[in-house]
Amino acid sequence: MSLGTGAAYAGLGFLAQRRLGAIEPIGRPGSPRFKLSLVGYSFRKYFTEQDPAKRITLFDFIDYCADQGFTGAELTGYYFPQPLTEAGLIAVKRRAYLRGVAISGTSTRSDFAQLDRAKLGEQVASVKSWIRNAALLGAPYLRVFAGHGVDVQVKERKRACIEGLEECAEYAGSQGIFLGMENDGGVTPNQTLDIVHGVKSPWFGLNLDLGNFHTDDIYRDVARCAPYAINVHFKKEIQRAGRAAEPADIQRMLGILREANYQGYLALEYEADADPYQVIPGWRKEVAAALAVLG
Repeated sequence: MSLGTGAAYAGLGFLAQRRLGAIEPIGRPGSPRFKLSLVGYSFRKYFTEQDPAKRITLFDFIDYCADQGFTGAELTGYYFPQPLTEAGLIAVKRRAYLRGVAISGTSTRSDFAQLDRAKLGEQVASVKSWIRNAALLGAPYLRVFAGHGVDVQVKERKRACIEGLEECAEYAGSQGIFLGMENDGGVTPNQTLDIVHGVKSPWFGLNLDLGNFHTDDIYRDVARCAPYAINVHFKKEIQRAGRAAEPADIQRMLGILREANYQGYLALEYEADADPYQVIPGWRKEVAAALAVLG
């Protein structure tokens, strides 16, 4: 058996193993690899600016990512031109390709913590429509939310979250799209892991937002969740329970992701008060320098 043939059989075995159930944790051969992307939400003020002279489009955002040296652009679903059409999606895809920027992912709103079956069905249908959008864009993953923390504490609502996410993940897999649940909406680390362990799909994982846990030990909780990450939102600040926001320790966060053998995008997402145009260029260089030191 040749080396190539052996590798092919090993790959088939790896895929078969992953199809057996939930991603727990994600097994990746090789060494950690990080690529830099930028999340469109960082410019939310400018996407919704009332002054036409200041308002930006996804074309402008893609151009900015290219000009700043980002490998990818995560296109937040809220800012696509409305009404959303196939032609509009294709135009965005074309712009990204011509600027040499990969569409690292896209996103939609969702709340699966529904006790009403009809409402749960509406959420599932909405996410499935965005899975189709992601496939047309060539985006490898779609970010979704489970629900609000106060809701998913209820056993029945958590069960609904898992059911809805699993159905969507099955459909996402049929389209070659990963479904990434963000740890947002007050969902605790324990609730996050409960849902991840509950969803039986190799096409499901976490969009691990490094700034969304507000516990007493954020680094500990990020480390607990990192093995399940299929995408990472890299934040400039963290906020521990009962304390003011503080700069995130870039080297420590990268070390946690390296320990988890994460391979994929670090999508910078800026949510602080300063102007993103002023902050993001220097922040990107800071993260890139830390990556260079990490090796």
